[in-house]
Amino acid sequence: MYQQQTIRNQVTFSGVGLHSGVPVAMTLRPAAAGTGIVFHRTDLAPSVSIEARAANVVNTRLSTTIGAGGAVVATIEHLMAALRGLEVDNVHVDINGPEVPIMDGSAACFVAAIRNAGIRPLDRTRRYLVVKRPVTVRDGDKCIAILPARAFRVSFDMRFNHPVVGNQFRSTRVQQDSFVTGFAPARTFGFLTEFEMLKANGLARGCSLDNAVGITDDGILNPEGLRFGDEFVRHKIMDAIGDLSLAGHYLIGHVRALRSGHDLNHRLVTELLGRSECWQLTDFSQPLPASPYAPFVPELSWAEG
Repeated sequence: MYQQQTIRNQVTFSGVGLHSGVPVAMTLRPAAAGTGIVFHRTDLAPSVSIEARAANVVNTRLSTTIGAGGAVVATIEHLMAALRGLEVDNVHVDINGPEVPIMDGSAACFVAAIRNAGIRPLDRTRRYLVVKRPVTVRDGDKCIAILPARAFRVSFDMRFNHPVVGNQFRSTRVQQDSFVTGFAPARTFGFLTEFEMLKANGLARGCSLDNAVGITDDGILNPEGLRFGDEFVRHKIMDAIGDLSLAGHYLIGHVRALRSGHDLNHRLVTELLGRSECWQLTDFSQPLPASPYAPFVPELSWAEG
């Protein structure tokens, strides 16, 4: 069995929202077992609490936004990926604005600060959502599916008709060490040709080369270049890990994505949760039935491979 976890000490971040451009401060606090990840809009009177769950997603345009009681918190996916990648189940997130700070455009700043704050086990076991039957969502030439598997794996096929990005593919079994070094540092990216259009539509107001990879028709604007040769698909996988964490349970299944984004990621979670015959919750305290769950064993020391 695997225990739920929270952070040992609180930790504070400050920065600007990628799309709103609004300065924001955010503090993560320890939470009791069973709390989950809960955002609290402390700038509102009274404050509004929003659970980080798929049912509370209100917008998926270029980021994932949750909302409740007339309040929203946008661009939560990088923080959610950091918490999932570090196996932190329960945290209170106090935030004084409508969007999580973008930091350097990746999850690396969140990961480093959370590890420095410490992670401690709680007195309740973690429950896993084990996929029993495939679930697929399609939208034109885009597709995402989750298949039965022995652990949590994400495979992403990224295809862009662009000379700098092109086609990229990567597959990983999600585990803490490989996430921290290989996926958390991958930054968000955008095309220079779309920047003015996004700003005109109230988006990307906080975007800069300090928090995003800028792509021109024939190169990268950032003087330091890329952190990985395939940084773009690594970032897509990191986003997917964050979006899929809104299922509310750790997944045991193989996610296969083709040209997916926040909207399709969210639609997969919603479809999966709505089809209870396709999954089973377990804390692995008892062995799963030999059939039809034979492929599923508690192989949770997730090494990349």
